[in-house]
Amino acid sequence: MAPRIETSPPLPSGPLTADGAVAALGRLNLPLLLALASVYLIWGSTYLAMHIAVEELPPLLMGAVRFVAGGLILLGVAALRGERLPTARQWRAALPIGALMFLGGNGFVAIAMQTIDSSVAAVVCATMPLWVAVLSTAAGERPSGREWLGLGVGFAGVVALFGGASLGGDPVHAALILASPIAWAAGSVLARRLPVATGVSGSALQMITGGVAVGLVALARGERFTAGASAEAWLAVAYLVVFGSLIAFTAYNWLLRNTRPALATSYAFVNPAIAVVLGAAIGGERLGADAIVATGLIIGAVALVVTGKRR
Repeated sequence: MAPRIETSPPLPSGPLTADGAVAALGRLNLPLLLALASVYLIWGSTYLAMHIAVEELPPLLMGAVRFVAGGLILLGVAALRGERLPTARQWRAALPIGALMFLGGNGFVAIAMQTIDSSVAAVVCATMPLWVAVLSTAAGERPSGREWLGLGVGFAGVVALFGGASLGGDPVHAALILASPIAWAAGSVLARRLPVATGVSGSALQMITGGVAVGLVALARGERFTAGASAEAWLAVAYLVVFGSLIAFTAYNWLLRNTRPALATSYAFVNPAIAVVLGAAIGGERLGADAIVATGLIIGAVALVVTGKRR
């Protein structure tokens, strides 16, 4: 779990040199490094775990179980730690955040991955920080010139991916995977602006409200669990609950509260590389030239956005 500590000191704002990188690394305290490692490595692997799970389990109902279970466990942890019970106002604030992140973000991905490779899903979801920049502009925070350049390169990467055969799958699934990072970005921006609960309780409320929203849509779609799912599918769900939700999402919420948005969302340009390697090495997914080109464009675009802001 991400511990409560004071906000870390600001990172250097000048050009990134070798000496500057070493100095920046020295400013990163251990909790910050652990939080970044969690969202970088764990979320990079959850795409493959989700792909395994949805091969045998209904995608939204699986997600609802994952998020509600994770949220209830976290709420129990918060109670054991003596945190104050969330107020009605905090529950209300968690509703739109949870729905955007877990229904629009994760839910759309879970549905799309029935016909779309996990590596491709990770690449498209890497546009999330670009959408954060767009939504931040609407909220009054103008991106820098480098960030606008990153937006252009990022969209070029998505077009390259969409134009090739890599995206593939059902056209509705393709539309959902493209909408997913927009929904997650909107939830992330709201999480910094609404009166949400702090600490472990904040992550718990967002997962519970989001999980309930996902479950309601799943039931409306007619999804039901059926007997016969393999142990491998349920192990994938267990991995998503423990690592993807309990550890990584708590770390992400901590990053949103304790560091600048660019650093908190920087996991998005690391995850695709991990997902592409795991998808090809373990999942047997095709690694075509168009996917490699699109990955390079999107990773470069997000790197421009992350390094474009000056404090």
